[in-house]
Amino acid sequence: MAKFTGNKGKKIAGFSTASMGDIVFILLFFFMVTTTMRESDVKVTTNVPKATEVTKLERKDLTVYINIGTPIPSEQARYGTDTRICLGDAIKTVDDIGKFIAAYREGLDEKDQPYMTTALKVDKDTKMGVVSDVKEELRRSSALRIMYNALKAE
Repeated sequence: MAKFTGNKGKKIAGFSTASMGDIVFILLFFFMVTTTMRESDVKVTTNVPKATEVTKLERKDLTVYINIGTPIPSEQARYGTDTRICLGDAIKTVDDIGKFIAAYREGLDEKDQPYMTTALKVDKDTKMGVVSDVKEELRRSSALRIMYNALKAE
């Protein structure tokens, strides 16, 4: 019969950490490529209402966002606590909407311009007069595709 002897004298080799840096950089590059950065800082707070019929946007890159609500606490000393309109990352008036829409439309391809959608993210406590003024200005700017942001009711 054969005798089996244990590997008492041999040591197990450790694993190589030479490729660890490569792996870290690959992961870092992956997250840098796949992460999207927020384009603008919203200066108003919005508590959107709930809706029973909601659909998702097909192309978010063709959507311009208008936020309507009360200014964030850091901006309340400057703008007060009344309802304000936030275009991009600045609080503006209704008169500025036309220029904002025109500038956004110019940045799009000519074939995509008819499909531009204006998304209104409106606080549920906002008076309808402000929303009506915004919609009237959008009508003057020929931005006729309007969508309201809402949460799905459960």
